[in-house]
Amino acid sequence: MTVAMLKLKKTDLTPRIGTEIRSDIETLLSGKYAADLRETLEQRGVLVFRGLDLTEDQQTAFAKTMGKLMLQGNKEVLSISLDKSVNGALADYLIGSFYWHIDMAMEDVPSRACFLVARKLSDTGGDTLFANTYAAWDDLPESEKKTLEKLRVVHTFENSQRVFKPIPTYAELKAWQEFKRPKVHPLVWTHQSGRKSLVLGTTASHVEGMSLEEGRLLLCKLQDWATQPQFVYGHKWNVGDLLVWDNTGTMHRAEPYPIDSGRLMTRATLEGEERVA
Repeated sequence: MTVAMLKLKKTDLTPRIGTEIRSDIETLLSGKYAADLRETLEQRGVLVFRGLDLTEDQQTAFAKTMGKLMLQGNKEVLSISLDKSVNGALADYLIGSFYWHIDMAMEDVPSRACFLVARKLSDTGGDTLFANTYAAWDDLPESEKKTLEKLRVVHTFENSQRVFKPIPTYAELKAWQEFKRPKVHPLVWTHQSGRKSLVLGTTASHVEGMSLEEGRLLLCKLQDWATQPQFVYGHKWNVGDLLVWDNTGTMHRAEPYPIDSGRLMTRATLEGEERVA
């Protein structure tokens, strides 16, 4: 048995997405296997580290071995909670995490990956689901791919908010529209590696050149396709678990949980490395 096998053990959790990594904190923080972990992350979409109990400093140190850390506001680690005393106005926005999405989908360069640690959990709900958008693309019929590769999708912040508040006030709607300008992305992201993935989620509003009805039917159809069980890994959290996901090749969502549950996660995020193209 090699040293690498002793220090880093991998177990695939489903055939198409999710790999559990067993290692120790010292090994992970050393960065010795960072390239290996990055490759596994791209191929498998989600890395699961059970019960590591990383401190916030260790969380950011580990993230930095795998890329450039992105400041979230002025913080390296962001607290994720629906409690307004923790997150203020962000708490309302985080309700959108109950629906399939890609982080920073409204940017030219979405974040590369996220490192999420469970600090406190809800008694009910709160599992996190991930869908492999590389695998979803790969399994589409070849007869559909040529057409889909030509399409461009308009993403709007308003669309992501309407999923949980379909009838906003005038002030809310105005704020949504002013917060982020619409962003147009290819439906199919051709990555620098040559691999391709679907760019979907709650920000996806409509398809350029199609009627609103036709475009939304297509987006709904593809969303259903990409979130079939064979493309999805669902994680049931324990306090201290760390999940790392490839934000460029997966969508994710949290199962709903009570707003007053006190559920608290901390997230470190890696800067994006390539444009959606």
